[in-house]
Amino acid sequence: MSAALAARTGAPLEGAVVVGAEIVAGHDGAADLLVRLRHENGVEATVTLDPATGFDLLEAAGAARLDDLVGRLWLDILKELSRV
Repeated sequence: MSAALAARTGAPLEGAVVVGAEIVAGHDGAADLLVRLRHENGVEATVTLDPATGFDLLEAAGAARLDDLVGRLWLDILKELSRV
């Protein structure tokens, strides 16, 4: 949701949402987790996580599969990750 729309509707900004996740080759040959996020303004960006952090993130999110991350708020996942 855009900031302008949120202001008009009174809805809170929710932050970035996960729109995809995949395993990619890291620079050292290890399998990294690439997470695609869509921000409130519609811009998409990626976050690449090393294998250990990727596994921790999946555990924190309670995700059995990468697809289980889709639709989740990024900040909610990060809050859970800080507890792992």
